[in-house]
Amino acid sequence: MAKIAIDARIINSSTGTYIQELLRELELVDDINEYIVIVPSKDKTFYTPQNPNFTIVTCDVKLYSLAEQLEFRRFLNSLHADLVHFCLPQQPLLYRGKRVTTFHDLILLNTYNSDKNWLMYRFKQLVGQYAFRKITQLSDAIIVPTDYVQQEMLAKLGVPKDKVHLIYEASLAIEIKDLIEVKIPFKQFIMYVGKESDYKNIKRLGDAHQLLLEKYPDLGLVLVGAKNKATLNTEAYFKEKNYKNIFFPGRISNPERDWLFTQAKAYVFPSLMEGFGLPGLEAMGYGTPVVSSNATCLPEVYEDAAYYFDPTNVNEMAEAIDTVISDPELQKRLSAKGFEQVKKFSWKKMAIETHALYIKVLDQ
Repeated sequence: MAKIAIDARIINSSTGTYIQELLRELELVDDINEYIVIVPSKDKTFYTPQNPNFTIVTCDVKLYSLAEQLEFRRFLNSLHADLVHFCLPQQPLLYRGKRVTTFHDLILLNTYNSDKNWLMYRFKQLVGQYAFRKITQLSDAIIVPTDYVQQEMLAKLGVPKDKVHLIYEASLAIEIKDLIEVKIPFKQFIMYVGKESDYKNIKRLGDAHQLLLEKYPDLGLVLVGAKNKATLNTEAYFKEKNYKNIFFPGRISNPERDWLFTQAKAYVFPSLMEGFGLPGLEAMGYGTPVVSSNATCLPEVYEDAAYYFDPTNVNEMAEAIDTVISDPELQKRLSAKGFEQVKKFSWKKMAIETHALYIKVLDQ
């Protein structure tokens, strides 16, 4: 019997969905090995194991901190784990035990967010580039969610191909019930759900939407997500341009989000770069037609279940959205293909493949 530690410090976040589903499925896969799940104190009761060989321990060391390099290393050493799975690259470089690391993407190295201080962000990128290279050397195995990220790891970080393991992620099962209507000021709308960092390309989506108003004067754009600094920057841009029919409901409940998905003419995903592209798959799970950027991994994940555009070309984006929302038959086809596409990805399969990788590393 081996002792496996899982660094779940971000379990209660958007990326935390990966950890939540991994743990849930691992509990069903492995009742032999001992698992220690590391969470911050505030999330001690966020996840409750059902399998007796899974135990919660708390550690309040912050990501990207000096304490992560020193105190977290001492904490990990005290666990005497045979293997640690770091679900993000952030980890102590001086830890010397066996490790598996998940790289969801290399966005930190590829982009800049204008809501951040440029010098600090650039410094963070330089540190990240060094740390990422070091972590790939220290890790016994690396997990990536798409072939696109795998190729980036090989090209940009020089990782040996046999060390990188492609294990696809999935989307959550959709249960549409107890919907709550969101009061929005238009009858028909397109929507986006998620962060509004620069690489998400929301300003161009707003530009494209304004072009569509010439043909569809009552068409709304609903942008769902927490109102942080990036969102406020986007709102300011739209206000400066005097844009119309754009609505920011902020963070909303799941029944409200579900209602929006079931009512939207299309879900538009304009992102310039992604590691997997979970939001588009989630939209497909609701039967919402997806109009997507053709950048990075998105065609790999969505295949022919989305209608694509060049995310740097506002006119092309507007034309793609117009093509979908003006054609009921195309909407039906995309909706049907979306349901089938979602079925190709499974959290259970992800956990089985991850567990097999654990065993392989432990046997090395």
